[in-house]
Amino acid sequence: MRHNGRVPRTLAVANQKGGVAKTTTVATLGAALTELGRRVLLVDLDPQACLTFSLGIDPEDLDKSIHHVLLGGVKARDVLVSVDDGPDLLPATIELATADLELAREAGPEQVLRTTLRPLASAYDWIIVDCPPTLGLLTVNGLSAASDVLIPLQCETLAHRGVGQLLDTVHDVQRLTNPGLEVLGVLPTLYDGRTTHARTVLETIADTYSLTVLAPAIPKSIRFAEAPAVGHTILTTAPSTPGATAYRELATSLV
Repeated sequence: MRHNGRVPRTLAVANQKGGVAKTTTVATLGAALTELGRRVLLVDLDPQACLTFSLGIDPEDLDKSIHHVLLGGVKARDVLVSVDDGPDLLPATIELATADLELAREAGPEQVLRTTLRPLASAYDWIIVDCPPTLGLLTVNGLSAASDVLIPLQCETLAHRGVGQLLDTVHDVQRLTNPGLEVLGVLPTLYDGRTTHARTVLETIADTYSLTVLAPAIPKSIRFAEAPAVGHTILTTAPSTPGATAYRELATSLV
């Protein structure tokens, strides 16, 4: 299945500020695309392995992870985890914490993930990469392997700090390693439409960064925090809530 001539569409979800619902977005959007009949692979590039944990997999139980694929010569298909009725996963472990240093010794260190994913590409319609909350080589690998980048952004004034740095990194990647990379837009998260402040921030995002603001905004909800504890997304644990509906609408708009 082709998407604008690309097989597959690869989405890097990135923001070096933590706590902006980045991992929630990767897991829930991946589940929503799977519901729409798309074949989806999620890639956990974060040493904290929050995506891996939130899909019901204990990183401490894993012998091998994406770390061994990037740096140990292990084939990606040999660490692939299938999740019941959900996307497939290339899981992370804490060993990734040293990956930036180790990647720096490789030839073409920015392209290791792209090379890693190539043998899997024909099996998926979408690959979604959960980048770590830093601007190091792991994030650059995610951006270099992607066709698009999505930036989750909390609707608070301080959350804006750092988006400019991320966009600088994106422009460097476009110039040096991945000229086809496109910024899909900013996804407003943890949104509370009842507050004037949140609405004002939402209105200024587009002007501040000249970026598309993706709709709908993802509402703030305790349901998002509850779902990973049982190894599922909100689409399973609270399927009719506004948060679940918002991610389904986002998935539909993307396809």
